[in-house]
Amino acid sequence: MRSNQRRGAACGLAAAALFGMSPPLAKLLLPEAGPLLIAGLLYLGAGMGLLVFERVFYRGSETSRRETQVGPSDRWLLAGIVFTGGILGPVFMLWGLQRVTGVFGSLLLNLEAPFTIVLALLLFREHLGRVEGVGAVLIIIAAALLQYRSGDLRPDVWGFFAIAGACLAWALDNNLSQRLSFRDPIVVTRIKTLSAGVCTLSLAVVVDHSLPRPLILIAALLLGVLSYGVSLVLDMQALRLLGAAREAGFFATAPFIGALAAVPLLGERWGSHEIVATVVMVLGVGLLLSARHHHIHVHAEVLHDHTHVHEDHHDHEHEGEHPIEEPHAHLHGHLPLMHDHPHVSDLHHRHEHG
Repeated sequence: MRSNQRRGAACGLAAAALFGMSPPLAKLLLPEAGPLLIAGLLYLGAGMGLLVFERVFYRGSETSRRETQVGPSDRWLLAGIVFTGGILGPVFMLWGLQRVTGVFGSLLLNLEAPFTIVLALLLFREHLGRVEGVGAVLIIIAAALLQYRSGDLRPDVWGFFAIAGACLAWALDNNLSQRLSFRDPIVVTRIKTLSAGVCTLSLAVVVDHSLPRPLILIAALLLGVLSYGVSLVLDMQALRLLGAAREAGFFATAPFIGALAAVPLLGERWGSHEIVATVVMVLGVGLLLSARHHHIHVHAEVLHDHTHVHEDHHDHEHEGEHPIEEPHAHLHGHLPLMHDHPHVSDLHHRHEHG
């Protein structure tokens, strides 16, 4: 379990790094095209890149055979993450950013992490210990400190509610995606990004955006492959291993990656303000990584399908005489089990705490 937590943290931080680099790079593309068009191209590039990778390298590989495939029963969750994360979130954000200053909008976008954590704790039965809760709060505060500049906060009521609505939509997307995290992450992310890209580009066409010149078009698609495609696949792995609440803490480090990337890309500088925010962020990440949560808990009987290896949680028989390769995926049942070990709020550990 401890190794899973470390792997989940690595995936979450890598996802944040790839996503955090996108704002300063996308800012270089904005003079050539509107934000709605660039957002659509980023999603479309991610979906197209994953589709090519899936068809050429991934489908039929040993790795894909070990993953649980997306099925008809997942259609409503898929529709939910496309609608909330791929359509509502970007539209609300872009509409809101037109009504508020860039700094105020950036500060408001930090609401995604606390919204994700609150929904995970209240609606999806996740749990954060005190140390982890403090760590997540410190990271969120550090992200806000990094983007705060006095004198730039000129709020607009409708702009505020639009960006807050975008953060709530993405928080729902994160928690719904966590429910799909036991499915093949390549396939889930490809479906999400292709659908969101087509929808967002369609909106851009409706408002009469024209395509940029070929060089900008290719740059936006390639940026989407890394900052949205690969990043979201890694984020799905973090959601699988950590749960949405802990993943939100690690992913909230993305603004620091963007701030670091802005130094060579946009000629910006770091001062004492950024250094203080970095110290607070590092402290928060350290608390998230060092926390250990364990107690006697009960696993209820359940039947489901996901990638697993045979250990305490997956002690079951297989039919046939052929050796079983691990990890593997199939429909399997869990008998009731009571034990004590370090764990996080993945889908096997949703239980009440005193």
